[in-house]
Amino acid sequence: MKHQRLILATRNAGKITELRAILAAADLDIELVGADAYPDVPDVKETGVTFAENALLKAHALAQATGHPAVADDSGLCVDVLGGAPGIFSARWAGRHGDDQANLDLLLAQLSDIADEHRAAHFACAAALALPDGTERVVEGKLEGTLRHTPAGTGGFGYDPILQPEGETRTCAELTADEKNAISHRGKAFRALAPVVRELLG
Repeated sequence: MKHQRLILATRNAGKITELRAILAAADLDIELVGADAYPDVPDVKETGVTFAENALLKAHALAQATGHPAVADDSGLCVDVLGGAPGIFSARWAGRHGDDQANLDLLLAQLSDIADEHRAAHFACAAALALPDGTERVVEGKLEGTLRHTPAGTGGFGYDPILQPEGETRTCAELTADEKNAISHRGKAFRALAPVVRELLG
């Protein structure tokens, strides 16, 4: 089947570019479009309690609304000493959705007296593929690291300025986009999704 259309549940152009490149590298001839291509489809409330549940909610809603296979992802920062928090609440940890600076400041304040050896954390991403017939698959990716005491770097977004990946001396915000994509939780999840797309969409 040529030119199967696949919809990615995002209005973030960077995510679309990233997944498009991964599908192309996997030699999949698929037309990938973002949610912007369907402006009438409402955003889905993320009521799940795991990254996988939220990703599936978004993917199924988009597949049902458009009649095309859909991919959605949900991701966040999981801090060991906080029992995995902020987790699914990463984007609204300080109370307002998407206030990166407030989220960062609050998390650093909560961890201010935590010693370096107890500052392990990871970024997690679940990517879900849903077909209009209800078929679903979820894959996950992780980026392990430790949390710095002060932010460093101007790249990326969210908690990137404080997570230093394992084996790195720089934070995620100090890596180039290509360096980050090569090791990121989302990059890993999207790459794991490519064979699933091949299997289900041919």
